[in-house]
Amino acid sequence: ASPSGEVALSSEQRVYDVVLKQAALVKEQLGSLDRRTAVVPGTLLREAYDRCGQVCAEYAKTFYLGTQLMTPERRRAIWAIYVWCRRTDELVDGPNASHITPIALDRWEARLEDLFAGRPFDMLDAALSDTVSKFPVDIQPFRDMIEGMRLDLKKSRYQNFDELYLYCYYVAGTVGLMSVPVMGIDPKSQASTESVYNAALALGIANQLTNILRDVGEDASRGRVYLPQDELAEVGLSDEDVFAGKVTDKWRSFMKKQIKRARMFFDEAEKGVTELSQASRWPVWASLLLYRQILDEIEANDYNNFTKRAYVSKAKKILALPVAYGRSLV
Repeated sequence: ASPSGEVALSSEQRVYDVVLKQAALVKEQLGSLDRRTAVVPGTLLREAYDRCGQVCAEYAKTFYLGTQLMTPERRRAIWAIYVWCRRTDELVDGPNASHITPIALDRWEARLEDLFAGRPFDMLDAALSDTVSKFPVDIQPFRDMIEGMRLDLKKSRYQNFDELYLYCYYVAGTVGLMSVPVMGIDPKSQASTESVYNAALALGIANQLTNILRDVGEDASRGRVYLPQDELAEVGLSDEDVFAGKVTDKWRSFMKKQIKRARMFFDEAEKGVTELSQASRWPVWASLLLYRQILDEIEANDYNNFTKRAYVSKAKKILALPVAYGRSLV
């Protein structure tokens, strides 16, 4: 409990509240979507969605390919969400990141509120504004992603996994909550809406933990350590060891535990992919299989994520696509 007598919620409980809210919204609007009129004329809207598709094709080739099986409306909507997430991420990780202030993020959030109200600022906003008018997407995960960017401006250490979990939810778990209403749940699914959202959340957490483990050296060069401080201390490691970048038995032991945890989240995510509508499963399976392989590559590099970047080769990516497609049919 906090000094004021309030019970402190764990990060997982706080996030689960958002899951329940989104799941309730889907149930409420299922079969009776409140379709607002398009916020911009049809020709401009088509152009806006096409531009989103081009951005997705350029920066997320495998995922873009996977979206081709989806219905045109779902496919365009996923592109619009992807582009908004990318633009949000670029605010703190892109070329102008050094000039970004909390005020700039406040302005970006105000723009988000406007596009949800049907007042888009630009063409790419217009595509997302149209998407959220057609699908039961809640604004909270979008707000939470911006909150993750705020954390990046002021926080570079995480005391324990509970803190890190919340960060992973903000910057990546949110994507799952944004996407499931668009991708749709299989009409034959017996799973609860909440469990499907939980699995989508788990995939985002797994992907972000994988990013963190892959980028340890790169983050350290910027003075950032996205690793649970208490778990580093448990094996006798500190930030100084991370900055020194030496692979030792202590480091291997620490990394094995982190990889095991990430795989647990991938396993949790698998349960939900099969519950999505069949046409939407391929890009999600492709993402899951390829990201999980990054963990294999870290192991193959003898846990040297200081000077070696673990990546999945083009050949392995190509091989993963038919495997993902096969799984999407099951």
